[in-house]
Amino acid sequence: MTTTVAVLATLDTKGREAAYVRERIEALGGRALLIDMGVLGEPGTRADITREQVAQAGGTSLADLLAAPTRQAASPVFIAGATKLLLERIAREEVHAVLAMGGTQGTSNATAVMQALPYGFPKLMVSTVASGDTAPFVGIKDITMMSAVGDILGLNPLTRTILANAAGAAWGMAQQPVSLNTERGDKALIGMTNLGVLTTGAQHAIDLFHERGYEVLTFHAVGAGGLAMEQLMRDGVIGAVFDYSLGELADELFDGLRAANAERLTVAGALGLPQVICPGGAEHVGIMVSEPNVVPERWAGRPHVFHNPIILAPRLSADEFAQLARVVGERLADARGPAAVLMPMGGTSRYSVEGGPLHDPAGDRAFADALRDALPEQVAYEEHELGAEDPAFVRAAVERLVAMIEASS
Repeated sequence: MTTTVAVLATLDTKGREAAYVRERIEALGGRALLIDMGVLGEPGTRADITREQVAQAGGTSLADLLAAPTRQAASPVFIAGATKLLLERIAREEVHAVLAMGGTQGTSNATAVMQALPYGFPKLMVSTVASGDTAPFVGIKDITMMSAVGDILGLNPLTRTILANAAGAAWGMAQQPVSLNTERGDKALIGMTNLGVLTTGAQHAIDLFHERGYEVLTFHAVGAGGLAMEQLMRDGVIGAVFDYSLGELADELFDGLRAANAERLTVAGALGLPQVICPGGAEHVGIMVSEPNVVPERWAGRPHVFHNPIILAPRLSADEFAQLARVVGERLADARGPAAVLMPMGGTSRYSVEGGPLHDPAGDRAFADALRDALPEQVAYEEHELGAEDPAFVRAAVERLVAMIEASS
Protein backbone atom coordinates (compact mmCIF):
# COMPACT_ATOMS: atom_id res chain seq x y z
CA MET A 1 0.00 0.00 0.00
CA THR A 2 1.35 3.43 -0.97
CA THR A 3 1.92 5.77 1.96
CA THR A 4 -0.51 8.68 1.61
CA VAL A 5 -0.04 12.04 3.28
CA ALA A 6 -3.11 14.29 3.33
CA VAL A 7 -2.13 17.92 2.77
CA LEU A 8 -4.46 20.62 4.11
CA ALA A 9 -3.95 23.99 2.43
CA THR A 10 -5.85 26.98 1.09
CA LEU A 11 -5.04 26.37 -2.54
CA ASP A 12 -6.08 29.88 -3.58
CA THR A 13 -3.19 31.36 -1.58
CA LYS A 14 -0.87 28.34 -1.06
CA GLY A 15 -1.26 26.55 -4.40
CA ARG A 16 2.39 26.65 -5.45
CA GLU A 17 3.55 25.63 -2.00
CA ALA A 18 1.11 22.71 -1.85
CA ALA A 19 2.17 21.57 -5.32
CA TYR A 20 5.79 21.60 -4.17
CA VAL A 21 4.91 19.53 -1.09
CA ARG A 22 3.12 17.05 -3.36
CA GLU A 23 6.24 16.85 -5.53
CA ARG A 24 8.48 16.17 -2.51
CA ILE A 25 6.19 13.47 -1.08
CA GLU A 26 6.02 11.74 -4.46
CA ALA A 27 9.81 11.92 -4.77
CA LEU A 28 9.99 9.92 -1.52
CA GLY A 29 7.73 7.25 -3.00
CA GLY A 30 4.52 8.38 -1.34
CA ARG A 31 1.26 9.92 -2.46
CA ALA A 32 -0.10 13.35 -1.53
CA LEU A 33 -3.82 13.89 -1.12
CA LEU A 34 -4.38 17.65 -1.48
CA ILE A 35 -7.45 18.90 0.38
CA ASP A 36 -8.46 22.44 -0.56
CA MET A 37 -9.38 24.59 2.47
CA GLY A 38 -9.60 27.79 0.42
CA VAL A 39 -12.84 29.66 -0.16
CA LEU A 40 -12.64 32.78 -2.31
CA GLY A 41 -9.89 32.73 -4.94
CA GLU A 42 -9.18 30.25 -7.71
CA PRO A 43 -7.08 27.23 -6.69
CA GLY A 44 -3.43 27.57 -7.69
CA THR A 45 -3.02 23.83 -8.21
CA ARG A 46 -5.16 20.76 -8.69
CA ALA A 47 -6.97 19.53 -5.58
CA ASP A 48 -7.65 15.85 -4.94
CA ILE A 49 -10.54 16.86 -2.70
CA THR A 50 -11.99 20.15 -3.88
CA ARG A 51 -13.25 23.02 -1.77
CA GLU A 52 -16.75 22.25 -3.06
CA GLN A 53 -16.47 18.71 -1.67
CA VAL A 54 -15.10 19.94 1.66
CA ALA A 55 -17.91 22.47 2.08
CA GLN A 56 -20.56 19.88 1.14
CA ALA A 57 -19.12 17.43 3.68
CA GLY A 58 -19.32 20.22 6.25
CA GLY A 59 -23.04 20.64 5.66
CA THR A 60 -23.17 23.74 3.44
CA SER A 61 -22.68 24.28 -0.27
CA LEU A 62 -19.80 26.45 -1.40
CA ALA A 63 -22.28 28.59 -3.33
CA ASP A 64 -24.14 29.41 -0.12
CA LEU A 65 -20.88 30.38 1.60
CA LEU A 66 -19.88 32.58 -1.33
CA ALA A 67 -23.19 34.43 -1.24
CA ALA A 68 -21.97 36.36 1.81
CA PRO A 69 -18.43 35.13 2.47
CA THR A 70 -16.93 35.62 5.92
CA ARG A 71 -14.25 33.71 7.80
CA GLN A 72 -16.66 33.28 10.71
CA ALA A 73 -19.15 31.46 8.49
CA ALA A 74 -16.68 29.47 6.39
CA SER A 75 -14.27 28.21 9.05
CA PRO A 76 -16.63 25.89 10.97
CA VAL A 77 -17.97 24.43 7.73
CA PHE A 78 -14.51 23.70 6.32
CA ILE A 79 -13.25 22.33 9.64
CA ALA A 80 -16.24 19.99 9.90
CA GLY A 81 -15.96 18.93 6.27
CA ALA A 82 -12.23 18.23 6.30
CA THR A 83 -12.57 16.38 9.60
CA LYS A 84 -15.34 14.14 8.26
CA LEU A 85 -13.48 13.36 5.04
CA LEU A 86 -10.22 12.60 6.81
CA LEU A 87 -11.76 10.40 9.50
CA GLU A 88 -13.50 8.35 6.82
CA ARG A 89 -10.24 7.77 4.98
CA ILE A 90 -8.27 7.08 8.15
CA ALA A 91 -10.83 4.45 9.13
CA ARG A 92 -10.34 2.81 5.72
CA GLU A 93 -6.54 3.10 6.11
CA GLU A 94 -6.33 5.23 2.98
CA VAL A 95 -4.49 8.12 4.68
CA HIS A 96 -1.46 7.64 6.92
CA ALA A 97 -0.46 11.18 7.98
CA VAL A 98 -1.66 14.76 7.68
CA LEU A 99 0.44 17.80 6.88
CA ALA A 100 -0.84 21.37 6.83
CA MET A 101 0.65 24.79 6.23
CA GLY A 102 -0.68 28.20 7.07
CA GLY A 103 -0.66 31.50 8.88
CA THR A 104 -2.88 32.40 11.80
CA GLN A 105 -6.19 31.49 10.15
CA GLY A 106 -4.86 28.46 8.33
CA THR A 107 -3.21 27.18 11.50
CA SER A 108 -6.38 27.65 13.52
CA ASN A 109 -8.51 25.78 10.99
CA ALA A 110 -6.05 22.97 10.24
CA THR A 111 -5.22 22.23 13.86
CA ALA A 112 -8.92 22.17 14.73
CA VAL A 113 -9.17 19.33 12.22
CA MET A 114 -6.08 17.65 13.67
CA GLN A 115 -7.47 17.82 17.20
CA ALA A 116 -10.35 15.61 16.04
CA LEU A 117 -8.02 12.91 14.70
CA PRO A 118 -6.93 9.87 16.71
CA TYR A 119 -3.97 9.86 19.08
CA GLY A 120 -0.93 8.36 17.39
CA PHE A 121 -1.99 9.38 13.89
CA PRO A 122 0.83 11.64 12.53
CA LYS A 123 -0.13 15.33 12.51
CA LEU A 124 2.29 18.05 11.38
CA MET A 125 1.48 21.77 11.18
CA VAL A 126 3.92 24.10 9.39
CA SER A 127 2.98 27.50 10.74
CA THR A 128 4.10 31.10 10.85
CA VAL A 129 2.92 31.26 14.48
CA ALA A 130 4.70 28.13 15.73
CA SER A 131 7.28 30.16 17.67
CA GLY A 132 4.63 31.65 19.98
CA ASP A 133 2.08 30.16 22.37
CA THR A 134 0.90 27.03 20.58
CA ALA A 135 -1.41 25.76 23.33
CA PRO A 136 -4.63 26.84 21.55
CA PHE A 137 -3.53 24.97 18.43
CA VAL A 138 -2.15 21.80 20.00
CA GLY A 139 -4.74 21.41 22.77
CA ILE A 140 -4.45 17.90 24.22
CA LYS A 141 -3.50 16.13 20.99
CA ASP A 142 -0.12 14.98 19.66
CA ILE A 143 0.22 17.72 17.04
CA THR A 144 3.73 18.60 15.90
CA MET A 145 4.20 22.32 15.25
CA MET A 146 6.99 23.37 12.87
CA SER A 147 8.00 27.00 12.46
CA ALA A 148 7.79 28.27 8.89
CA VAL A 149 10.33 31.01 9.79
CA GLY A 150 9.32 33.14 6.80
CA ASP A 151 5.80 33.74 5.54
CA ILE A 152 4.37 30.91 3.45
CA LEU A 153 3.92 33.15 0.46
CA GLY A 154 5.78 31.98 -2.62
CA LEU A 155 8.66 29.58 -3.09
CA ASN A 156 12.22 30.59 -2.31
CA PRO A 157 15.33 28.76 -1.04
CA LEU A 158 14.19 28.91 2.60
CA THR A 159 10.55 27.98 1.95
CA ARG A 160 11.55 25.06 -0.27
CA THR A 161 13.84 23.70 2.44
CA ILE A 162 11.26 24.08 5.21
CA LEU A 163 8.49 22.49 3.16
CA ALA A 164 10.75 19.66 1.95
CA ASN A 165 11.68 18.92 5.56
CA ALA A 166 8.01 18.95 6.52
CA ALA A 167 7.12 16.58 3.68
CA GLY A 168 9.93 14.25 4.75
CA ALA A 169 8.87 14.41 8.38
CA ALA A 170 5.22 13.61 7.65
CA TRP A 171 6.16 10.81 5.26
CA GLY A 172 8.66 9.43 7.77
CA MET A 173 6.16 9.46 10.65
CA ALA A 174 3.72 7.56 8.45
CA GLN A 175 6.38 4.90 7.81
CA GLN A 176 7.13 3.94 11.39
CA PRO A 177 5.48 0.65 12.40
CA VAL A 178 4.47 1.41 15.99
CA SER A 179 0.83 2.36 16.51
CA LEU A 180 -1.36 3.03 19.52
CA ASN A 181 -3.25 -0.14 20.40
CA THR A 182 -6.57 0.99 21.84
CA GLU A 183 -7.86 -2.53 22.40
CA ARG A 184 -7.75 -3.57 26.04
CA GLY A 185 -6.01 -6.82 26.79
CA ASP A 186 -6.47 -8.95 29.87
CA LYS A 187 -5.27 -6.10 32.09
CA ALA A 188 -6.54 -2.52 32.14
CA LEU A 189 -4.18 0.21 31.02
CA ILE A 190 -3.73 2.53 34.00
CA GLY A 191 -3.71 6.32 33.68
CA MET A 192 -1.69 8.20 36.32
CA THR A 193 -1.15 11.90 36.96
CA ASN A 194 2.14 13.25 38.25
CA LEU A 195 3.98 16.44 39.17
CA GLY A 196 7.69 17.06 39.61
CA VAL A 197 7.18 17.22 43.39
CA LEU A 198 5.84 13.64 43.26
CA THR A 199 8.12 12.03 40.68
CA THR A 200 9.97 9.69 43.05
CA GLY A 201 6.64 8.31 44.21
CA ALA A 202 5.34 8.09 40.64
CA GLN A 203 8.36 6.08 39.55
CA HIS A 204 7.84 3.72 42.46
CA ALA A 205 4.17 3.34 41.55
CA ILE A 206 5.06 2.49 37.94
CA ASP A 207 7.50 -0.19 39.12
CA LEU A 208 4.85 -1.69 41.42
CA PHE A 209 2.21 -1.72 38.70
CA HIS A 210 4.68 -3.36 36.32
CA GLU A 211 5.36 -6.05 38.92
CA ARG A 212 1.64 -6.82 38.88
CA GLY A 213 1.56 -6.94 35.07
CA TYR A 214 -0.01 -3.53 34.39
CA GLU A 215 1.20 -0.84 31.99
CA VAL A 216 0.90 2.82 32.97
CA LEU A 217 0.31 6.01 30.98
CA THR A 218 1.64 8.93 33.04
CA PHE A 219 0.43 12.50 32.51
CA HIS A 220 2.04 15.72 33.70
CA ALA A 221 -0.78 17.34 35.68
CA VAL A 222 -0.37 20.87 34.35
CA GLY A 223 -3.80 21.33 32.76
CA ALA A 224 -3.46 19.62 29.39
CA GLY A 225 -2.11 16.47 31.04
CA GLY A 226 -5.16 15.75 33.17
CA LEU A 227 -7.50 16.59 30.30
CA ALA A 228 -5.61 14.28 27.93
CA MET A 229 -5.83 11.47 30.47
CA GLU A 230 -9.57 11.93 30.74
CA GLN A 231 -10.01 12.05 26.96
CA LEU A 232 -8.19 8.72 26.70
CA MET A 233 -10.64 7.35 29.27
CA ARG A 234 -13.51 8.41 27.00
CA ASP A 235 -11.71 6.85 24.03
CA GLY A 236 -11.62 3.53 25.85
CA VAL A 237 -7.82 3.41 26.04
CA ILE A 238 -7.47 3.91 29.82
CA GLY A 239 -9.35 1.44 32.00
CA ALA A 240 -8.33 2.46 35.53
CA VAL A 241 -6.90 5.57 37.19
CA PHE A 242 -4.32 6.45 39.82
CA ASP A 243 -4.97 10.19 40.11
CA TYR A 244 -1.81 10.94 42.07
CA SER A 245 -1.96 14.72 41.64
CA LEU A 246 -4.84 17.19 42.04
CA GLY A 247 -2.78 20.33 41.56
CA GLU A 248 -4.87 21.15 38.50
CA LEU A 249 -7.91 21.66 40.73
CA ALA A 250 -6.01 23.97 43.09
CA ASP A 251 -4.88 26.09 40.16
CA GLU A 252 -8.37 26.16 38.67
CA LEU A 253 -9.75 27.59 41.92
CA PHE A 254 -6.95 30.03 42.64
CA ASP A 255 -5.84 31.24 39.20
CA GLY A 256 -2.73 29.13 38.74
CA LEU A 257 -1.10 28.08 35.53
CA ARG A 258 -1.83 24.33 35.90
CA ALA A 259 -5.61 24.73 35.67
CA ALA A 260 -7.63 22.19 33.67
CA ASN A 261 -11.41 22.68 33.57
CA ALA A 262 -14.60 21.94 35.51
CA GLU A 263 -14.80 18.38 34.14
CA ARG A 264 -11.52 17.43 35.76
CA LEU A 265 -12.00 14.57 38.26
CA THR A 266 -15.49 13.74 36.99
CA VAL A 267 -14.81 11.52 33.97
CA ALA A 268 -13.57 8.32 35.60
CA GLY A 269 -16.55 8.36 37.95
CA ALA A 270 -19.01 9.00 35.13
CA LEU A 271 -17.56 6.09 33.17
CA GLY A 272 -17.51 3.79 36.18
CA LEU A 273 -13.74 3.23 36.01
CA PRO A 274 -11.85 2.11 39.13
CA GLN A 275 -9.95 5.07 40.57
CA VAL A 276 -7.66 5.81 43.48
CA ILE A 277 -7.10 9.49 44.20
CA CYS A 278 -4.36 11.28 46.11
CA PRO A 279 -4.38 15.09 46.48
CA GLY A 280 -0.73 15.27 45.51
CA GLY A 281 0.62 18.77 44.92
CA ALA A 282 -2.74 20.33 45.77
CA GLU A 283 -1.46 22.22 48.81
CA HIS A 284 0.07 24.90 46.59
CA VAL A 285 -0.65 26.71 43.34
CA GLY A 286 1.66 27.35 40.42
CA ILE A 287 1.99 31.06 39.63
CA MET A 288 4.00 32.50 36.76
CA VAL A 289 5.57 35.73 38.00
CA SER A 290 6.47 38.78 35.95
CA GLU A 291 9.81 39.31 37.70
CA PRO A 292 12.08 36.37 38.51
CA ASN A 293 12.08 35.39 42.18
CA VAL A 294 9.68 38.22 43.16
CA VAL A 295 6.49 37.28 45.04
CA PRO A 296 3.34 39.08 43.75
CA GLU A 297 1.41 41.12 46.29
CA ARG A 298 -1.51 38.66 46.35
CA TRP A 299 0.75 35.93 47.73
CA ALA A 300 2.99 38.07 49.92
CA GLY A 301 3.46 36.69 53.41
CA ARG A 302 2.55 33.11 52.43
CA PRO A 303 4.93 30.20 52.86
CA HIS A 304 6.29 29.70 49.37
CA VAL A 305 9.04 28.23 47.23
CA PHE A 306 10.18 29.10 43.71
CA HIS A 307 9.91 26.00 41.57
CA ASN A 308 12.17 27.90 39.18
CA PRO A 309 12.87 31.65 38.92
CA ILE A 310 9.54 32.43 37.21
CA ILE A 311 7.24 29.76 38.73
CA LEU A 312 6.14 30.54 42.29
CA ALA A 313 4.54 27.85 44.48
CA PRO A 314 2.73 29.53 47.41
CA ARG A 315 1.01 27.41 50.07
CA LEU A 316 -2.78 27.58 50.26
CA SER A 317 -4.24 28.78 53.54
CA ALA A 318 -6.18 26.29 55.67
CA ASP A 319 -9.47 27.83 54.51
CA GLU A 320 -8.46 27.71 50.85
CA PHE A 321 -7.29 24.12 51.17
CA ALA A 322 -10.62 23.20 52.81
CA GLN A 323 -12.46 24.92 49.97
CA LEU A 324 -10.56 22.72 47.53
CA ALA A 325 -11.56 19.64 49.53
CA ARG A 326 -15.22 20.52 49.09
CA VAL A 327 -14.75 20.83 45.34
CA VAL A 328 -13.16 17.38 45.27
CA GLY A 329 -16.22 16.04 47.05
CA GLU A 330 -18.58 17.73 44.61
CA ARG A 331 -16.79 16.32 41.58
CA LEU A 332 -16.86 12.80 42.94
CA ALA A 333 -20.53 13.04 43.96
CA ASP A 334 -21.77 11.04 40.98
CA ALA A 335 -18.94 8.52 40.78
CA ARG A 336 -20.43 5.14 39.99
CA GLY A 337 -17.32 2.99 39.83
CA PRO A 338 -15.11 1.81 42.68
CA ALA A 339 -13.29 4.84 44.09
CA ALA A 340 -11.10 5.67 47.07
CA VAL A 341 -9.29 8.79 48.26
CA LEU A 342 -6.05 8.22 50.13
CA MET A 343 -4.85 11.18 52.18
CA PRO A 344 -1.10 11.36 53.02
CA MET A 345 -1.15 13.21 56.34
CA GLY A 346 2.63 13.46 56.32
CA GLY A 347 2.48 15.89 53.40
CA THR A 348 0.79 15.97 50.01
CA SER A 349 4.01 16.68 48.10
CA ARG A 350 7.76 16.88 48.53
CA TYR A 351 7.34 20.55 49.42
CA SER A 352 4.94 19.90 52.30
CA VAL A 353 6.58 17.04 54.20
CA GLU A 354 8.37 17.75 57.46
CA GLY A 355 11.34 19.98 56.73
CA GLY A 356 9.87 21.16 53.45
CA PRO A 357 9.19 24.84 52.69
CA LEU A 358 5.40 24.33 52.64
CA HIS A 359 5.07 22.08 55.70
CA ASP A 360 1.77 22.90 57.46
CA PRO A 361 0.21 20.04 59.46
CA ALA A 362 -2.69 22.24 60.61
CA GLY A 363 -3.55 23.11 57.02
CA ASP A 364 -3.37 19.45 56.03
CA ARG A 365 -5.69 18.59 58.91
CA ALA A 366 -8.20 21.23 57.82
CA PHE A 367 -8.15 19.81 54.30
CA ALA A 368 -8.51 16.23 55.51
CA ASP A 369 -11.46 17.04 57.77
CA ALA A 370 -13.26 18.95 55.02
CA LEU A 371 -12.52 16.20 52.50
CA ARG A 372 -13.83 13.43 54.74
CA ASP A 373 -17.06 15.38 55.27
CA ALA A 374 -17.45 16.27 51.58
CA LEU A 375 -16.94 12.86 49.99
CA PRO A 376 -20.05 10.91 48.97
CA GLU A 377 -20.66 7.63 50.76
CA GLN A 378 -19.71 5.51 47.74
CA VAL A 379 -16.15 6.90 47.78
CA ALA A 380 -13.91 5.32 50.41
CA TYR A 381 -11.59 7.53 52.45
CA GLU A 382 -8.32 6.58 54.14
CA GLU A 383 -5.73 8.59 56.08
CA HIS A 384 -2.10 7.50 56.17
CA GLU A 385 0.47 9.07 58.49
CA LEU A 386 2.96 9.20 55.64
CA GLY A 387 4.08 11.59 52.94
CA ALA A 388 2.76 11.28 49.40
CA GLU A 389 6.09 9.93 48.11
CA ASP A 390 6.67 7.51 50.97
CA PRO A 391 7.08 4.01 49.46
CA ALA A 392 4.59 2.55 51.93
CA PHE A 393 1.95 5.11 50.96
CA VAL A 394 2.54 4.51 47.27
CA ARG A 395 2.32 0.75 47.75
CA ALA A 396 -0.98 1.13 49.62
CA ALA A 397 -2.43 3.19 46.76
CA VAL A 398 -1.22 0.75 44.11
CA GLU A 399 -2.54 -2.29 45.97
CA ARG A 400 -5.89 -0.57 46.51
CA LEU A 401 -6.29 0.15 42.80
CA VAL A 402 -5.17 -3.32 41.71
CA ALA A 403 -7.69 -4.86 44.12
CA MET A 404 -10.45 -2.68 42.63
CA ILE A 405 -9.52 -3.66 39.07
CA GLU A 406 -9.38 -7.35 39.81
CA ALA A 407 -12.64 -7.26 41.77
CA SER A 408 -14.45 -5.59 38.88
CA SER A 409 -12.98 -7.69 36.06
